[in-house]
Amino acid sequence: MTNEPPIRNAGNPSQTDRPLTVLQVLPALVTGGVERGTVDMAAALSVAGHRALVASSGGHMVNEVQRAGGEHITLPLRSKNPLVMWRNIDQLARVIAAERVDVVHARSRAPAWSALYASRRTGCPFVTTVHGPYNGQNAVKRAYNSVMFRGDRVIATSDFIRQYLNESAPDLPEERIRVIPRGVDMAQFDIATVTHARMIQLSEAWSLPAGAPVILVPGRLVRWKGQRVMIEALSLLSDPEAVVVFAGGDVGHEAYKLELRRMAQHLGVESRVHFVGTCRDMPAAYALASVVASTSIEPEAFGRVAVESQAMGRPTVVTGIGGAMETVVPDETGWWVEPDNAADLARAVEVAIGLDQSERDALAARAVAHISANFTKTLMGQRTIDVYNEFVGA
Repeated sequence: MTNEPPIRNAGNPSQTDRPLTVLQVLPALVTGGVERGTVDMAAALSVAGHRALVASSGGHMVNEVQRAGGEHITLPLRSKNPLVMWRNIDQLARVIAAERVDVVHARSRAPAWSALYASRRTGCPFVTTVHGPYNGQNAVKRAYNSVMFRGDRVIATSDFIRQYLNESAPDLPEERIRVIPRGVDMAQFDIATVTHARMIQLSEAWSLPAGAPVILVPGRLVRWKGQRVMIEALSLLSDPEAVVVFAGGDVGHEAYKLELRRMAQHLGVESRVHFVGTCRDMPAAYALASVVASTSIEPEAFGRVAVESQAMGRPTVVTGIGGAMETVVPDETGWWVEPDNAADLARAVEVAIGLDQSERDALAARAVAHISANFTKTLMGQRTIDVYNEFVGA
């Protein structure tokens, strides 16, 4: 049994006869893709004339929710303590009833358990978004994960995640799954809006040598992101001036960063490897790049870096696994390479660096058109609101 609420307007889901009130729930609003998606959805709902409520334990991104037109409700949703999660059921049920919530949208497991039972208690439709595969190494973990498969609609951020759902939740009916890729803000990630002053400021802050080809590798310094492969690939490049910029935080992974430094020193490329930490101006970082690489040795659920890079018109190299394969058109908007294969990565980077200006311009035009047609924040918002509208009149 699917226990689905009745549906109205299923034939024309973009049309409703009244504004919706949607409650998104997540642990906190600190940083990350889940949080960014929540803010983006609050903005999309507000622009469309709907009411966006967000419940979390708080964080500095609460201000972004409010600037986007949303309303924040502070509840201890970060906690995994069963007693706290149980009390959250009552609190969420009261919010749903008092605010006349039409749809509850859960984005993380702990708050999803509370939201599930609050939704069932109040008869409110329950939607989940699966942002990535979950660790299901034992029965307890699999039971904990299962809440994300119990939505009246389950949103997957890529076809890769849809496949994961089919394998991990074989009892989940296919008709309840919706694939909605994450979206990029085309106004923010637009090469035309990045001034030379911003690029110069960033280049000087990073101490980049003038005129050197820049290989940008965004992402946290964690082993599965494959930074080791990029350092080895750098040592194989024919251009001795090319530099690699690792733009991402290393909190909790300082030992791995030291390991990367030692590897670069051993390969004789330490002066060409720059660890710049978290970057607060990623559009300018992409603008500086000759090529952008996503070198993950494990599958990305979606691959935000590749989408942002292509939106900026930059040559993009990704490992040919996971969600990144769905965002890069090989030999048209970028290149796929074998994971954990430094020689293959070096080959693709050489091709990207070697493009002449006319080839770079043509690739940039194809990449921007591809992202504009398939992976914008506007499209993500519209598609998600269409899912909410499936329940209008429940």
